[in-house]
Amino acid sequence: MIRRIHDSRRRRRDERGSAAIEAAIGIPAFGLFVAMIIMGGRVEVAKQSVEAAAYEAARSASIERTQGEAIAAGKTAATSSLDDQNVHCTSTDITVNAVAFNAPLGTTAQVTATVTCRVDLSDLALPGVPGHRVITATASSPVDAYRERR
Repeated sequence: MIRRIHDSRRRRRDERGSAAIEAAIGIPAFGLFVAMIIMGGRVEVAKQSVEAAAYEAARSASIERTQGEAIAAGKTAATSSLDDQNVHCTSTDITVNAVAFNAPLGTTAQVTATVTCRVDLSDLALPGVPGHRVITATASSPVDAYRERR
């Protein structure tokens, strides 16, 4: 009986410090997991916002009457959409292809807008993850084939 008590005390002593080791391994792993969730959410929200901005740009451009007005309206709409959705791009590139306005009346054509946003991820400091992510979206909108064009 004395021997059993002695053995159980020895087993308890062997486990001392294991909680500290588990915490030393578990807390950083949990922190990386949370940072990856934040990164995924930030990238997905930016992706949806860039897609919406491209759609807004294409739609705004397609209802204008001239190619120059279409390009200006598309770029303004995309910038406004990104600002309204509170997306912070480190750099933004907006391209509006409005050659459809050169098509003769009665011909179907489309205006295409491409929005590229560089999202900053460097504040997350995840090992092996680049400091930024480039997100690009393209959308098209038809130009009325019988609408007067200048």
